[in-house]
Amino acid sequence: MKIPRCMSTQHPDNVNPPFFSTDPELSGEDEITEAYYVFSHLGCNEQMWDCEGKEVDNYVVKKLLTKYGSFFNERILGKDNFITLRVPNPTVEKAEAKILLETLESIPRSFDAAKLFYGKDNVPVFEVILPMTASSDCLDRIYRYYHDFVVGKQNKPFKQGDITIAEWIGEFKPEKINVIPLFEDMENMLNAHNMTRDYLKDKSVEYQRVFLARSDPAMNYGFISALILNKIALQKLVKLEQETGVKIYPIIGMGSAPFRSNLRPQTVERISKEYPNAHTFTIQSSFKYDNPPKEVISAIKILNERKTTIPEEIDEERCIEIIEKYSNEYQRQILEIAPVINKIAKYIPVRRKRKLHIGLFGYARNIGGISLPRVITFTCALYSLGLPPEILGINVLDDDDILFIENVYLNFKDDLKDALQFFNPEPVFLPKNIRKNDLMESLLKNIQINENHKKLTDIIRSSLNANKTENLGENILRAANLRGFLG
Repeated sequence: MKIPRCMSTQHPDNVNPPFFSTDPELSGEDEITEAYYVFSHLGCNEQMWDCEGKEVDNYVVKKLLTKYGSFFNERILGKDNFITLRVPNPTVEKAEAKILLETLESIPRSFDAAKLFYGKDNVPVFEVILPMTASSDCLDRIYRYYHDFVVGKQNKPFKQGDITIAEWIGEFKPEKINVIPLFEDMENMLNAHNMTRDYLKDKSVEYQRVFLARSDPAMNYGFISALILNKIALQKLVKLEQETGVKIYPIIGMGSAPFRSNLRPQTVERISKEYPNAHTFTIQSSFKYDNPPKEVISAIKILNERKTTIPEEIDEERCIEIIEKYSNEYQRQILEIAPVINKIAKYIPVRRKRKLHIGLFGYARNIGGISLPRVITFTCALYSLGLPPEILGINVLDDDDILFIENVYLNFKDDLKDALQFFNPEPVFLPKNIRKNDLMESLLKNIQINENHKKLTDIIRSSLNANKTENLGENILRAANLRGFLG
């Protein structure tokens, strides 16, 4: 089985719309074109398909085969290129819950379309991703609902002595699907190996993919915590693989902002070294559309050819101490500046007409009752203020903490430097505790602040203070263009 190294996603972190779209907000038909583009031109073998919100197209397989038949005759869906469905989690997303059932019902229909196209049995869709996984039962229910109710109903007659559903409308295939857990919060990331083990205990599978979030943990606990949580989870998944004999293929959610992992065409080598046993990285919209196509193609080729290795073991107990110390200060500072984040967030441009999943509500739902925007908007808001979120909370780290972090987080200072070039040191909006910080001051000595970006953040700050917001969205985009990512 070919497990893709790169998974293209629909995360709207791009500044520039793709060339094939006439609207900066991508809609359903644009996303059909996008899937073909990443397969045919960028060399990415997998497209995550978000099955939530308006403009969702459950006929993606039929449309791809109909519109781009000559390509898919050569590059077979389900063998060379893959559509992987991201479904709503009915335990959390009550308003979207029944979309899960519609999506699962669409899998046999996609099989029928592919069979008609290829002239033989071919499974184009066989994996779904469950966001916000919090128990093995959540995974098992999807697995069993598909097997027992979507496929299982085919053998039922309409009444005694009558034909079965399969005799009436044909067989339902594939018989089974793979369910990929997506772990997004600290508790469940640290327990990912146990939930995966429980899910696998009564199933005979060749392999299991496990998806670890990087962006939501960064927003909730700070970017250092997010990376450390990923590394602890990856370490435990290695041991699970050794224990069970089931091959585990981890996926890491990667964005272009340093806060969201700093995966850009220019950083693929160092990100590969940071996560040596991660099998699949996500290729989000900014990676695809905010960089020259030749660089994108070259970078994806490097990722496709990389080899995985077992990482050095890290001290989990010390890691948790660092996370608790740092994330408490990070969260305190976020609450201090939450009003201005929410104020600017409404002016940040939208890049997809379809909403993505609601994700975690964020820690602020549990601290002071303050709500915050989703993570891409949150990241963009802070960068637009000249306040990269990477600097929040680091003031509590002492020399021993920094030394330990550098041994665990190989690109720690490089990522901080990438972020700090967009820092505006004027004290407006800065949390009190980061105005004088030895680590940041030592880093700033060796960094050339991007003056054009600083000027734009000065204008944005002045506009907010004066409530003159007519050009705010335009200036936010101009600053994002200088960074090379929206948020």
